[in-house]
Amino acid sequence: MDASTLSRIGLAGLAVMGQNLALNIAEKGFPISVYNRTTSKVDETVDRAQREGSLPLTGQYNPRDFVLSLQRPRSVIILVKAGAPVDQTIAALSDHMEPGDTIIDGGNEWYENTERRIQQISEKGILYLGMGVSGGEEGARNGPSLMPGGSFEAYSNIQDILTKVAAQVEDGPCVTYIGEGGSGNFVKMVHNGIEYGDMQLISEAYDVLKHVGGLSNSELADIFAEWNSGELESFLIEITADIFKVKDEGGDGYLVDKILDKTGMKGTGKWTVQQAAELSVAAPTIAASLDCRYLSGLKEERENAAAVLKEAGLSEDVGGFVRSGIDKKRLIDDVRQALYASKICSYAQGMNLLRAKSDEKGWNLNFGELARIWKGGCIIRAVFLDRIKKAYQRNPNLASLIVDPEFAKEMVQRQGAWRRVVGLAISAGISTPGMCASLAYFDTYRRARLPANLVQAQRDLFGAHTYERLDRPGAFHTEWTKLARQSGAGVLN
Repeated sequence: MDASTLSRIGLAGLAVMGQNLALNIAEKGFPISVYNRTTSKVDETVDRAQREGSLPLTGQYNPRDFVLSLQRPRSVIILVKAGAPVDQTIAALSDHMEPGDTIIDGGNEWYENTERRIQQISEKGILYLGMGVSGGEEGARNGPSLMPGGSFEAYSNIQDILTKVAAQVEDGPCVTYIGEGGSGNFVKMVHNGIEYGDMQLISEAYDVLKHVGGLSNSELADIFAEWNSGELESFLIEITADIFKVKDEGGDGYLVDKILDKTGMKGTGKWTVQQAAELSVAAPTIAASLDCRYLSGLKEERENAAAVLKEAGLSEDVGGFVRSGIDKKRLIDDVRQALYASKICSYAQGMNLLRAKSDEKGWNLNFGELARIWKGGCIIRAVFLDRIKKAYQRNPNLASLIVDPEFAKEMVQRQGAWRRVVGLAISAGISTPGMCASLAYFDTYRRARLPANLVQAQRDLFGAHTYERLDRPGAFHTEWTKLARQSGAGVLN
């Protein structure tokens, strides 16, 4: 092909995310070739490109023609289902690629798969990036948050494209080179874990306001819209306000009340919790959000449990006696504060997980920069993230967001409201596992001394695991049972 007709970049995998990202790239002035095994998807994308502004997008119908339609060094983004389909796509494309060319996987892939692929295709001299893409279909089309990790040379080859395609915020495009290996995929995974926590906490705020405060959907829409103009301003708060406004077109009432209470998931939340356990990082808010998704799936069991426990004497509305004396205005403000404080803990857990993995792998992650690129385009985008960015700029080695001076003040100011909400929910029989987990995390982390001394004594008694002492160095073992029988025989008498 004539060099002047070659595309700047290629994209393979034309489901909605792939189509939208390809159109975004073309709209920013970069000629792009697209390919999909199902040829109708190619035609559909080419047609959209024409309808959406005669964009510089060309369809290709086999891997060879697709690869050969690209300028050297060639760069190809693949957006296909994680796992085996990625390997199959790489195999089909790499047969026609040359040393110095680049493959960029934009899917939600397990980071170790990316590291394996980096090694495998490096044997052919091909460069590789695993790039997290956040923002859903709308973000892909109009500006996502991008998290590329792997070959820095590969990133440099397409940096000009990514900086134009990414969401734009006041301090730059929402993309940065994350680090080596599978770091981009890992960061996106933790982003999704934080997203799980955020969504769970918002659902709990809704539950308390609705079932303890007795607020209507119309009132909830107004409350969340108001919250979105303050410290909680974020994409998730904004869309929550919108959800409460939508009436059911097929019947009476609001659509949200007709939705089955079973939450789906695709696996990144589970991976986040598994990695937290592997790295001995406490992430209870994220874990609680995952547990709630599992429990939500037990719809029939929950309905049966409600019936059995009602028969056993448990009132359906255990909080009815509470609601009669509720000060709605105070409840709304308390829930706002509890939600904000809980979010700080959830983000602190996610950032600590990223730090632990970065230390293990030598990725040298820049946490302030991660917070910055999450400020636009992605699902967890929020004004709050600018505060996190500044916290890590003040102290790049910050042990936890909870001990940043600014966040510490806010936690202390809000902890009274936070405790009131959690206590009220418990007394009303409304489960708030995310808020409870965040509060327990805060209370555990802030205490200079914990009851872990007793647990360690128990471990030493039954397993001779030894213990350390506060007053002198070394490892110690005690014959607890023998000494207890010698010294305590008459204590209880």
